Amino acid sequence: MSFTRNILTLSLMAAFAIQSPLLLANADLNEEFNDAVDDSLEDFYGDEDFISIATGNKVLIHKAPAITTVITRKEIDNLGATHLDEVLERVPGLHVSFSSVSRNDPIYSIRGIKTGFNPQILVLLNGVEFKNSFSGGLPYTFRYPLANVERIEVIRGPGSALYGADAFSGVINIITSQVKGEQATVGGRIGSFNSYDFWLQAESKLDEGFWRLSLEKQISDGDDERIASADLQTVFDGAFGTNVSLAPTALDSRYDILNIHADIKWQNWQWDNWYWQQSDGGLGPGGAQVLDPKGFQDVDLFRSLLKFENKINDNLGVSSYISWMKTTNDSYFVLFPSGTVLPIGSDGNINFSNIAGIVQFTDGYIGNPKSVQKDFRFHLGMSWSGWDRHKITMAIGYSDFNVKAEEFKNFGPGVIDGNKAFVDGALSNVTGTPYIFIPNVSRRNSYTLIQDEWKLGNDLELTLGLRYDDYSDFGSNINPRAALVWQANHNITAKLLYGSAFRAPSFNEMFLINNPSALGNPDVQPEEIDTWEVALEYKPSFDVRLAVNIYQYKAVDLIDKTPSLEGLKTANIRDQNGFGLESEMEWKINDGILLYVNYSWQNSEDDKTKERVADVPKQLFYLDLSYKLNDTWHIGSQLWWVGDRKRTAIDSRDAIDDYFLTNIKLAWQVLPSVQLQSIVKNVFDESAAEPSNGRIVNDYQREGRSFWLTLEYKL
Repeated sequence: MSFTRNILTLSLMAAFAIQSPLLLANADLNEEFNDAVDDSLEDFYGDEDFISIATGNKVLIHKAPAITTVITRKEIDNLGATHLDEVLERVPGLHVSFSSVSRNDPIYSIRGIKTGFNPQILVLLNGVEFKNSFSGGLPYTFRYPLANVERIEVIRGPGSALYGADAFSGVINIITSQVKGEQATVGGRIGSFNSYDFWLQAESKLDEGFWRLSLEKQISDGDDERIASADLQTVFDGAFGTNVSLAPTALDSRYDILNIHADIKWQNWQWDNWYWQQSDGGLGPGGAQVLDPKGFQDVDLFRSLLKFENKINDNLGVSSYISWMKTTNDSYFVLFPSGTVLPIGSDGNINFSNIAGIVQFTDGYIGNPKSVQKDFRFHLGMSWSGWDRHKITMAIGYSDFNVKAEEFKNFGPGVIDGNKAFVDGALSNVTGTPYIFIPNVSRRNSYTLIQDEWKLGNDLELTLGLRYDDYSDFGSNINPRAALVWQANHNITAKLLYGSAFRAPSFNEMFLINNPSALGNPDVQPEEIDTWEVALEYKPSFDVRLAVNIYQYKAVDLIDKTPSLEGLKTANIRDQNGFGLESEMEWKINDGILLYVNYSWQNSEDDKTKERVADVPKQLFYLDLSYKLNDTWHIGSQLWWVGDRKRTAIDSRDAIDDYFLTNIKLAWQVLPSVQLQSIVKNVFDESAAEPSNGRIVNDYQREGRSFWLTLEYKL
């Protein structure tokens, strides 16, 4: 733990200890203070939305003790976006790219912090996380439709003082639609790449609650012009005189997504059920950066969440939830194609230094790993505002994570030893043996947190927070936060923020075995980060908002692969420093035209080498222009630029090209209950790519121009 964090943790503990008796003594001195707000300020920000992700309690966005972004349902509609990744490009300092180690998974990079499984950003659904316990990131090939999304809240910066592990570079909270009355909606969309979307929603209010059902389906063959010119098998072909690489051909980006929500609320109780399924998903560049049209990824995720909220009196509120989630993963990888010739070690894995034999795999080098993950979470929180000038939030919680694996393959220890010249496609079951890719593993975590939102005056508020997490496998972690928000005058808000966070090592990083690419390390420790931020927001008029923030962070003990006597092994081997600027402008030009612009500049570098972190953009620019011609017609257009990305020092390929992408949406309100939309994505068919690790030589090409037609009917 850093010196800054040690000092702040001790200070916060002392502050909470000192305040408690003083607060009790002064509880009746000014009972109306918590309601004393300058009415002119509330009028000035009257159309501003609230955000809950920053404190766990609703506050106006400009007063939130964090750097936040809220994307509303109206903004999602104006974008014409079809899935989550397209919306997140709108967030300053956040860039969506593709993984070099896991299928075609999306990577959400915030402020230059990025790795292959994306574990440094915490994604929540209705306030509760749903991570992949094995990888530490999102569910494999995660693609989330938007028809049932009410809003998306984002914290840029650390959030572990509230949310614990993995709220490292940011937090994203997807909030599903809320019941508005008796209504039903049906919609459909057809698009390029043989794509079809369908959604159905129904809801109704009850005497003391409501019920809501939402079903969404998205199917596509994927863009067949995202060509990979060469892959890792191309290199092996040159080395062993074969000609079996499938390159050049397209990355396999097919998907078949089903997303179902069934929610019911009665009095203070709400029961949410979520089912997300990926069927026969394409593997993008392949499991080994070798093109693999035969391989697939199946995921079945089911989560049941029971929540209780009750405002006991004007000062005391209680909230609690219990969550149970089961995720079943079934992956089939043709890691190298039929006819490949590979050097095999005595352990049955690819090995170039201790070769037991040169083996031809007549049907391919095939793996079929499966896993079942079960997560249980319990949270109990209390909010107390009965003390003068303070709102105290306290919570305790417990989580339990389990992963059980199966594996079938035609290579590796317990299957082959390199002595056979030919190996066919018959798969051996190594489940329950020492030769599986990971043993059955489990982890438990208990935590407690306390937070004080302290009104130092009508124009000044200090938020102090502290959370303690204790894990069964790697130990404990303490994360403090402090945020000072000053309403300098009716149209200027200034913030000074400090926060710490940690990223828990994943099961993959701790316990992976029998894998030629890397081995786990049970001794690996959490990654940690300390961040300082200064922000200023200015509203020169009711129609213009300007915001800018600067930040500086130091991340230590980052986990990566390093050579060892056993081969490549995960370890805490790197520190990273970063600083940057994020700016925004919103301008309501008139009743029909709204302009939103943001620009981000970020610099992240290795602490030892002082080299810039590879593959992440140094500059980002985004423009969204919304034009409502009348009550019938609406035009939306977005343009974003990704620039100044650097390759690793050992990568001799040409520099990564910058790119501009443009989308246009035209909406026609045919009838009060019928809307028709036409969307063109990547209007100018820009050739754009996200950086690969070099095995896909020409990087990962983004989708070319596509056309979409949407029809929605509200019953």
